[in-house]
Amino acid sequence: MLSVEEARERILSYFDVLPIEDASLVESMGQVLAEDIVASFDIPPLANSAMDGYAVLSQDTDGASKDSPVELRVTGVVAAGQLPDHPLEPGTAIRIMTGAPIPEKANAVVPFEDTDELEHRESGASPNSIAIHLQAEPYDNVRGAGEDVQAGTTVFEKGQILRAGEIGVVASLGHASVRAIRRPVVAIVSTGDELLQPGEKHQPGKIFNSNAFSIAAMVIRYGGIPRIMGIARDTIESLESALEGAMDSDLVVTSAGVSKGDYDVVKDVLSSKGEIALWSVRMRPAKPLAFGVLERKDGTKVPHLGLPGNPVSAMVAFEQFGRSAIRLMMGKPLADKPSVEAIMDDPIRNFDGRRVYARVQVYRDESGELRARSTGNQSSGVLSSMAQANGLAICPDDIGMINAGEIARVEMLDWPDDIF
Repeated sequence: MLSVEEARERILSYFDVLPIEDASLVESMGQVLAEDIVASFDIPPLANSAMDGYAVLSQDTDGASKDSPVELRVTGVVAAGQLPDHPLEPGTAIRIMTGAPIPEKANAVVPFEDTDELEHRESGASPNSIAIHLQAEPYDNVRGAGEDVQAGTTVFEKGQILRAGEIGVVASLGHASVRAIRRPVVAIVSTGDELLQPGEKHQPGKIFNSNAFSIAAMVIRYGGIPRIMGIARDTIESLESALEGAMDSDLVVTSAGVSKGDYDVVKDVLSSKGEIALWSVRMRPAKPLAFGVLERKDGTKVPHLGLPGNPVSAMVAFEQFGRSAIRLMMGKPLADKPSVEAIMDDPIRNFDGRRVYARVQVYRDESGELRARSTGNQSSGVLSSMAQANGLAICPDDIGMINAGEIARVEMLDWPDDIF
């Protein structure tokens, strides 16, 4: 039986980075740049004001204070998006808004709150002169041209993962789209005679199909595009029919049908329609795991990940293997899940030499130490305990028990704001 790392390495050997596409800026969040982004102009293109205030010559404000203001004649107004229509002359000021270009010869901006602007507003009169209550230093509240980005600079290199900040910078350079590695399409097929789709009327002996939706949510979280293909019944013919519509995806994920029961048909289909690369992993939950490839009609192949049917097993297996496959296809580094060390409130028992992933809630106690408490019943069918967990505490396969009070490594599912 393969370890988690051995299984992951074997699975990832079947994947490649996907082709490049033109992605709109909003849709590119989380994608990887496929080419350098080079600035063709300065940002800002002109020196501009960092404040609402008055553009001045700093030397005209020498000695200015609240008790001894300097009076300057106001000769104009510059709003954001406008260009000044005349240079600043000694002994004058130009009213200016945040982001507006600095008039020629001006070298500082005095904020409104350091003038008698409020008194003029209250009177309703446009000021012909303004009292300056602060001595300005050269370049106070002035953003220099090219202060953010200079023309000719490689702003982002190929391989950069696009976050909100990068997308904002790219937009400020005038790009409506980027060349990026496209997102993988993940087709999701659920199997089982017992399944109903959410929204259907409940029937005795039936359960609603939760796996497709939890896996689809994880695909979205890790950057892919999910396609829920529906339910295949427990026959080879039904599963083959369901898979026909999934073959144009980058990864086919099935849930259930991978253990040793009479109706577990996934391995039979894998054997007849492709190849099996591995079967079962030394982990709990999610020991029964199928991976291989399915052959398309044109002879090309699509990877297939067969998840267990129990809902927690399916989610844990996708965290360990599906997440990494999506990252590889998107051109992202194969980074491990972020983890912490936490003191266990409850023991983790390892019954049979498999790596145990225990659902826990990580929290910070009154002394500031990280602790982890079990979210309850650890049966692989108890999905509510997964919903309550923000991490998976790990008991290695060669350790029989982690006792309460001992430290365990916890792979974080989320990073709660109240403890980090």
